[in-house]
Amino acid sequence: MLTGLRVAELLEALGARTPAPASGSAAALTGALAAALAELAARFAGDEDAVERARSLGARLGELADEDAAAYTAFMADRSDETRARIVAVPEEIAARADEVAALADRVRAELSSSVAGDAEAAAELARSAARVARRLAALNV
Repeated sequence: MLTGLRVAELLEALGARTPAPASGSAAALTGALAAALAELAARFAGDEDAVERARSLGARLGELADEDAAAYTAFMADRSDETRARIVAVPEEIAARADEVAALADRVRAELSSSVAGDAEAAAELARSAARVARRLAALNV
């Protein structure tokens, strides 16, 4: 499970000469990092609904990091229509969840007047980048 690794172990896993984990997992984890920053900003904004939604999105994006690695590993072992569909569907869900994080961060940003606004802005930018990468991967995998 990628989310259970220490940062150095995660970076080593991403940099290894293996098919997975790779950019899909990295995009999902970037989205999860964005969700954590959105959660931080939501806490400062006093928006408990946004805190809970950010936590939920971050958890799902962490799961998707593992799902992406598993899907690509399965595809490399058996290049069937079913495994190909999965290496498209998982990045598409990563993109969708990251889009939600970006929208949440933008909404929370509007509620802030403190220096924490930069965290909300960073969350939105990281989430948009994660979504863009995931969409490109889905398109490449079709």
